[in-house]
Amino acid sequence: MKTPNPKHQLLGIVSVFAFFIISNGRTLNTNNQMIRAVNLGGWLVTEGWMKPSLFDSIPNKDFLDGAALQFKSKTIGKYLAAELGGGTIIVANRSSASGWETFRLWRINESSFHIRVFNKQFLGLDSTGINLVAISNDYKTSGVFEIIRKSDDPSLVRIKAPNGSFLQAKTQDLVTADSKGDGQWRDDDPSVFSMTIIQRLQGEYQVTHAYGPSKAPQIMKDHWDTFIVEKDFKFIASSGLNAVRVPVGWWTASDPTPPEPYVGGSLQYLDKAFLWAKKYNLKVILDLHAAPGSQNGFEHSSSRDGFIEWGQTDETILETLRVIEFFTARYTNNPSLYAVELINEPLASGVSLTVLAKYYEAGYKVVRKHAPNAFVVLSNRIGGDSKELLPVASGMTNAVIDVHYYNLFSDIFDAMTVEQNIDFIRTNRSNELQAITTSNGPLTFVGEWVAEWQVRGASKEDFQRFSKAQQEVFGRASFGWAYWSLKNVNNHWSMDWMIKNGYITL
Repeated sequence: MKTPNPKHQLLGIVSVFAFFIISNGRTLNTNNQMIRAVNLGGWLVTEGWMKPSLFDSIPNKDFLDGAALQFKSKTIGKYLAAELGGGTIIVANRSSASGWETFRLWRINESSFHIRVFNKQFLGLDSTGINLVAISNDYKTSGVFEIIRKSDDPSLVRIKAPNGSFLQAKTQDLVTADSKGDGQWRDDDPSVFSMTIIQRLQGEYQVTHAYGPSKAPQIMKDHWDTFIVEKDFKFIASSGLNAVRVPVGWWTASDPTPPEPYVGGSLQYLDKAFLWAKKYNLKVILDLHAAPGSQNGFEHSSSRDGFIEWGQTDETILETLRVIEFFTARYTNNPSLYAVELINEPLASGVSLTVLAKYYEAGYKVVRKHAPNAFVVLSNRIGGDSKELLPVASGMTNAVIDVHYYNLFSDIFDAMTVEQNIDFIRTNRSNELQAITTSNGPLTFVGEWVAEWQVRGASKEDFQRFSKAQQEVFGRASFGWAYWSLKNVNNHWSMDWMIKNGYITL
């Protein structure tokens, strides 16, 4: 009888262990390092709050695409509303304003617009050419409206209709376009409305559309050239981080001729990011931050008007899969490509789990076609159950579930003290992360967190303790974490500023 070879025995044990891991949905990847990353947010996908100066030269920048307006008749004292949310007449009979009373702009130029209502129809005039309605789903046939502000009080407006006359609220149930609009802006003039802006979007769509094809290309090139540069990658690597999460938009996959209003050129900067990452030995998590049609209605998904169109049609899904395939195939041979995030932060109220699961399954296969060893990151839905993607990822190898944790954006944080915020991290966040970090399931990734909160007057030491608590807790995520973001005009959101000024120690 042949004496067993210890080396062969060891290989056999490893093979059995590997089979066990694979059968439980995750491959054994000995190259998997704990990710400590920073997001390059605001660079290749515009977020105006991160760099407001990008919008400084836009004329009438209050009225960008997606600005949500409410109009109150000065004579009647009631708000304009799309009856039933749209599909019929416009009335002026609401004492308070909410969704049906909100009108969203599609900008044509600084003063002319198509205007969309709650159920996504566009304002227009009925067959009489006078009565205001919202019945058309096609902006091209709805007509163009002009909003004219009072020179010394921009909260007062008149609205010129496609027939050249001005809107007026004659009664609570009759809004017409038959005023000359030449009065003295008195409260008894039915063509005068008090306007409230309840939402402004400042994303990629807004900045490129507002500047237009003659100015936007240079504006964006200047931004890409200066916001993130090679020395930033050197700083990231020298600070003790080992990866970058790079948010990208779907239009970059169509570079150099993306669909309007987007402008060409962003792809070469994404190429630079991969080259710099390779040079400084950083891993890249390629994050599809903005999908066609917008997956959450926010400016960071390049929504035109705050509505969610992604996943509503097969076309948006197929286009997104094409984008994922383009990016994965392009960078699969770059050693820095570590993970592909199929989509960022879909919103539960607008994207069903069924649609998202089917997309994730298809997107996983697309990535595997070109990058068999890359991690595939599945973002949790905003407002969804934290465990809802566990079944989706269970049959996938090298799958990662991405959760984002902010002690912001909810009323529960408004009155919390320093200690309460830190306790929330150590208890609530820790328990939730532990619940989704299973031994035989997908890896977990805190893909966005920040050392900012609602606490006012906090000391430097308070911020240091808050940051340290998050690093300790989020460091238990089996894939790792990524700070949002490297640069931001708001100091505490900027990892660059926080590290250099000693607020964050890695």
